[in-house]
Amino acid sequence: MSVPRGGEIKNAQENRTGPLGPAFARGPRMTAHELKPRTKAFAVEIVKFTGTLPVNTTTAILVRQLLKSGTSVGANYRASCRAKSRADFIAKMTTAEEEADETRYWLELMVDARIVAQDRIAALLDEAEQLVRIFVTSIKTARGSSR
Repeated sequence: MSVPRGGEIKNAQENRTGPLGPAFARGPRMTAHELKPRTKAFAVEIVKFTGTLPVNTTTAILVRQLLKSGTSVGANYRASCRAKSRADFIAKMTTAEEEADETRYWLELMVDARIVAQDRIAALLDEAEQLVRIFVTSIKTARGSSR
């Protein structure tokens, strides 16, 4: 049984560019070679964004959660690229999917709590959603079924 690699990862969205740079502007198919720097760039943007937030007790807790989930997306994706089996690949991709979704949650919470304006983090929200979609599609492909 072969382990699905980046060439099987499909982006569910159309081509688009955004303020996060060219790493986020990819076509309908993503390779591991393209997705590794994309998830790393996402982590870097999360780190940069959190450094701009005001320092207080509430924000400190949210920043910690956002940093943990936002930076682990790429780490878990990279781990999936080294999977030892199809089941291992699916498990690691599922973790990357969950972390991307959790990152979106923390970003949405910051908007809802009026810590930051939505337009300020729209690109991060969009990228988190795109990554979730990419990971879900890859997991479905690896399973050979729909979820």
